[in-house]
Amino acid sequence: MELENNDNAVLAGDIMTEPMDIMQVNKKVILGPGLRIDGNTIRASKCGQLKIKAPNTFWVDAHQRRYVPNRGELVIGVVIAKAGDIFRLDIGSNDTASLSYMAFEGATKKNRPDVNVGDIVYARLLIAHSDVEPELVCVDSHGKKGKLGVLHEGFMLCCSLNLVRKILNPKCTFLSLLAKELAFEMAAGMNGRIWIRGKTIKETIAVGNAILALEYVSNDRIRDLCTDIGAYVSGFVK
Repeated sequence: MELENNDNAVLAGDIMTEPMDIMQVNKKVILGPGLRIDGNTIRASKCGQLKIKAPNTFWVDAHQRRYVPNRGELVIGVVIAKAGDIFRLDIGSNDTASLSYMAFEGATKKNRPDVNVGDIVYARLLIAHSDVEPELVCVDSHGKKGKLGVLHEGFMLCCSLNLVRKILNPKCTFLSLLAKELAFEMAAGMNGRIWIRGKTIKETIAVGNAILALEYVSNDRIRDLCTDIGAYVSGFVK
């Protein structure tokens, strides 16, 4: 399904007629972030641009930084405390998230993971509810860690949630083009945090600057951005 270009700016409280028209013909509508049902009316709950993914998915795209946890999403958290068998992580939401030492691959009472206060952790939200503290795990459904766990020797930057979604969009060519210019590792959290690691500190900073600049670059200028960053680093190294 194609993502339709839709530049309709909406304000919190605005009535959304497009999804309501679909509902009136007894068709299913999927409402994403920024939309809520108020009786028989669908309203925007935040300011932004109304986006539509054909045929029936709607959401509001906003440049927000406050993260609202959603079950199953990958996030990047910072360990801020250890309380017994639980680690407390800051994931950029209103509440801290909990991470059990047993939520790591191969963890046992005798074989505990090496996690310390200040560590950056890439994890998945197992529980996310407005009335319950968010809970994280560093394994998949098969008990394997994959790319989850503590992220070492890199740099974490904070950005808008919109930028993360833009980078992770399958149609976005940014990562593939930048990888042709520089070698780097990256982990993107849906909570507006991105961890990066290049071959050198200078290359890591260059990748970070490219990522932050992407938010204000149109799709047809992404190639130029990546080329400029690669040329800058090459010249700087020389």
